[in-house]
Amino acid sequence: MFNYNYCEIEELATHHVGNKNNEGKLQLSNTTLAPEDEGLKELLLRYFLKPFAAHELYNFTFSGGDFQMNPMFKYCESIFQDSIPFLENSIKIAQYLFDLSIHPNIKAGDLFVVRFSNLKLNDETVEAVGIFKAENAHPFLLVENEDEDPNIYAVNGINVDKLDKGCIVFNQGRNDGYKVAIVDKANKEEEAKYWKDNFLKLKPCSDEFHHTKTFLNIAKTYVTEKMDQDFTMEKTDKIDILNRSVEYFKTNESFNKEDFEETVFQSEEVINSFRSYDSNYRESNEIEVKDEFDISNQAVKKQSKFFKSILKLDKNFHVYIHGNKDMIERGVESDGRKFYKIYFEKED
Repeated sequence: MFNYNYCEIEELATHHVGNKNNEGKLQLSNTTLAPEDEGLKELLLRYFLKPFAAHELYNFTFSGGDFQMNPMFKYCESIFQDSIPFLENSIKIAQYLFDLSIHPNIKAGDLFVVRFSNLKLNDETVEAVGIFKAENAHPFLLVENEDEDPNIYAVNGINVDKLDKGCIVFNQGRNDGYKVAIVDKANKEEEAKYWKDNFLKLKPCSDEFHHTKTFLNIAKTYVTEKMDQDFTMEKTDKIDILNRSVEYFKTNESFNKEDFEETVFQSEEVINSFRSYDSNYRESNEIEVKDEFDISNQAVKKQSKFFKSILKLDKNFHVYIHGNKDMIERGVESDGRKFYKIYFEKED
């Protein structure tokens, strides 16, 4: 889906963005960088691009959904169109980020703005704009040997395997607000959302990855949080429904909501309960999911790990249920002790 094997850095600018409310400064560069060393180029590409899987993509958005009003959309479009010099656009991006860096917990950092060529997204070769922020300095040891008299120093710098924040704006899907991939290694506290929600202002692309991921999450949340309110169910029955949900997505190439409901829930009463929950969930969370779409294997792989098929019994046993729930029975002894009886055909 995303390939940077033949990618080239066309232009590169770096600025330092402090925290405005912590009396931090905005330090702007007067020139762009032109790395010539092949080893340095390789490290830069590794630092900038390796963290991106680019399975989950976003579009720029803004108030009222008018993405063309988003300043970041305008700056990236200007870079793609060469309407003003690259350095000038990079300065505008740095200034915009600085103006938004007002929460006291937002860290200062070095900002890199990069223009790439020969990136591949969905088998299409495109150019892209990358915006990356290094917020954390990491300690390194530097050993120098001069005249057979070695010295060792402690230095701080950027770890090329630990990108803190970044985004890649692909010159693809312009009429929907471009396609954007993001990385944000910050914690999930409210102040950390400034990168995606305040600075970039993104919404998920309406593609197969988004639809698959979102519907799987709705199904999981319904089973784990809502079903107990409407029905009296054994834990094994709920695990069985979760297993059938994932299995449906793993064994089908396309999704049909009615077919999913009949295959997974198998009860008109449960189906009606789920439909009500599904409708309320979409409305309250302001999300759109199609009732028919092609299934994304990457999204299934990512979401299935959150579907727990573990039956936890006190602190003594964990029972993993992967298939036929008829092979496990629940009972109670005459003295009140609870038990599960497990059937099997062979033992590995």
